[in-house]
Amino acid sequence: MMNANQSRARLLATGAACVTVVLWASAFVAIRSAGEAYSPGALALGRLTAGALGLGVIWTIRREGLPPRAAWRGILLSGVLWFGLYMVVLNWGEQQVDAGTAALVVNVGPLLIALLGARLLGDPMPPRLLAGMAVSFAGAVTVGLSMSGGGGNSVLGVALCLLAAVAYAGGVVAQKPALGHGSALQVTTFGCLVGAVGCLPFAGQLVHQAAHAPLSATLNMLYLGVFPTALAFTTWAYALARSTASRMGATTYAVPALVVLMSWLVLGEVPGVLTMAGGVLCLAGVAVSRSRARGGRVVRVAADARPRPDKVR
Repeated sequence: MMNANQSRARLLATGAACVTVVLWASAFVAIRSAGEAYSPGALALGRLTAGALGLGVIWTIRREGLPPRAAWRGILLSGVLWFGLYMVVLNWGEQQVDAGTAALVVNVGPLLIALLGARLLGDPMPPRLLAGMAVSFAGAVTVGLSMSGGGGNSVLGVALCLLAAVAYAGGVVAQKPALGHGSALQVTTFGCLVGAVGCLPFAGQLVHQAAHAPLSATLNMLYLGVFPTALAFTTWAYALARSTASRMGATTYAVPALVVLMSWLVLGEVPGVLTMAGGVLCLAGVAVSRSRARGGRVVRVAADARPRPDKVR
């Protein structure tokens, strides 16, 4: 039986995960607008710069200081792979393939997270997690196939989306141990900064394109930096520090379902029956993967990935 503090901590972590998936889903709608005026690298740099500035202000106000030395390896790896490489190649890949194909290929990521988490972090693989991931992946495939257009895909685009999925998985697994030493805000702030520095070669493109881009595209880029990056990556790190990488990866399968709903409400794109059915499967799989069997054992987390008491905020 969980005591009141454990129940509260689990509720906060679940709430943080929900904030993350909602904001990450909204990013797909914002990227569609900003991507019409900004190239992949320029969009990634603008987004990361806005995110790093926002996080830097909060980090300064909270006076959290620099992350401990033990956290820097994970921060550097996640910054390069997830904040940097992932955002650039995903932006590029979505210019080569339709949204359905991109969503389908990128959703290989949670499966890779589960495999890497089990191998490198010692994450358990309970039957409910595996069953939930299988249901969600089936839903992602359904959504992807229903949204895919004919003749708009390329081998390059599929390869880029697959590279994005690998970078995403590697970044999550690298970030998990860092959260055992630094706070969620520290790890996110400096990971975002590392990604922004890695994207500096695109600075010339960003300056040139910002001078000619419509205001709506620039505002969408700033939105991407402040909310789906600064806020959502921080809430993700908060939840990841209190869960396993595999379980958190499975949670992101809710994103395709939310993207369908947001595209319907914001862009007026009415989903078909097959798309809606796939979205329901995605959400059902997430519910199964995050459920716990009655009387089940507490989920085991790698020893070096447990947050220290003085880092819980």
